[in-house]
Amino acid sequence: MASPKDSETAAGAVQPMGRELHRMAVLLACVTFVLIFVGGLVTSTGSALAVPDWPLSFGMFFPRMEGGVLYEHGHRMVAGAVAILTLVLMVWALRSRDGLFVRRLAPIALGLVLAQAVLGGLTVLLKLPLTIAVAHAATAQAFFCLTIAIVLRTDPRWTHIPSYGFETISHGARNLAAITTGVIYAQIVIGAVMRHMGAGLAIPDFPLSFGRIVPPLDSIPEAINFAHRLGALAVIAMVAWTTARAYQIDIEEPILRRPALALVGLTAVQVSLGAITVWSAKAVIPATTHVAVGAAVLAASLTLTLRIFELTRGAQWQSRPGVVRRAIRVAPREGAAA
Repeated sequence: MASPKDSETAAGAVQPMGRELHRMAVLLACVTFVLIFVGGLVTSTGSALAVPDWPLSFGMFFPRMEGGVLYEHGHRMVAGAVAILTLVLMVWALRSRDGLFVRRLAPIALGLVLAQAVLGGLTVLLKLPLTIAVAHAATAQAFFCLTIAIVLRTDPRWTHIPSYGFETISHGARNLAAITTGVIYAQIVIGAVMRHMGAGLAIPDFPLSFGRIVPPLDSIPEAINFAHRLGALAVIAMVAWTTARAYQIDIEEPILRRPALALVGLTAVQVSLGAITVWSAKAVIPATTHVAVGAAVLAASLTLTLRIFELTRGAQWQSRPGVVRRAIRVAPREGAAA
């Protein structure tokens, strides 16, 4: 016969270790966000080669922190903290009972952070090759997305999210949210190409381009810059579409409307920062903040996407495209956070 303790666990009580694992995941995500900001600061200040060797800095663990060394070596120190926190999180997740999904994600996160470190080292040793520098930036964003996913799946509140089938939207809402997240990620990668190519001011005016809607595009930097601007329009359109669909989902829980509202607000801030970056001739603070807020936009979109997927978990959609079913609420899952 099951003991009261076993019955309480089976009923869905969140264990203290689960709460602590969630707090560790939140800490990792926050430090990763700081790392992205500091990485943008390295690029904005032109400090990427201020330290010419790797993994040491001038053959030392702690060189004199002045000039560009402050930004570059500071970036390495924050990256080291992220790697240590990821290792701790992985060991903790593998030893916990917080769901197979998290136990699978944690080793992937460690692999990504190690790949990120290697790419960072190659970027320095090979003197900033464009492909490796962009891969370094893209991997950072992918790793940040993983940390956000782990934060959501270790949140004790995740186990109490009910499942619905919605009569107000088609099952394409899940695909729409996922595509929006992909478009934002692609836009960030294009921005990384532009930054590392030094093409941020290849088109020096905004919102027009050389005083035109469509510039002549006589060089690759101009083409990359203009592609980034077109990407911004695509992101705005996708965010507006996805947010409108999210607000059509009429449920009691605010778990969609909050990330949707955050997504809209952050996108507006990001567009403003892009304009200020051009108008200020790439001043360090707006240019760096533009990088960080781009990561926040991606995180908000991913959060919205994962919550839509979770809300429609178990929904029995009819086979005909575009046909939806009447709303059916399923009881929250039992057990610890998965």
